[in-house]
Amino acid sequence: MIYKSKVGDIDLSKLTRLYPAAVVEMQGEVAEMSLEWIETNEDKVNLKEYILVFDFTPLKEEVKDKKVLHFQTKDELVQTMTEVAQFFQD
Repeated sequence: MIYKSKVGDIDLSKLTRLYPAAVVEMQGEVAEMSLEWIETNEDKVNLKEYILVFDFTPLKEEVKDKKVLHFQTKDELVQTMTEVAQFFQD
């Protein structure tokens, strides 16, 4: 299962986690937050971008193995999530 993305081919068969997030800045700190959190707190933070994280890190490993796709809008993120979801349907 290879997803051809703008950062290259991503082997979905090796995923341990796949999740969307919003990157925000608040009081000089940058963090990844859930989409649910950003919807209720958008007026309190500076939304930098949306991301889709493909995490290949084995459980309990310290060194992270991730690929991240970056998006300017939530619509772009949702469109890519829909494309990736097609790989996991029967």
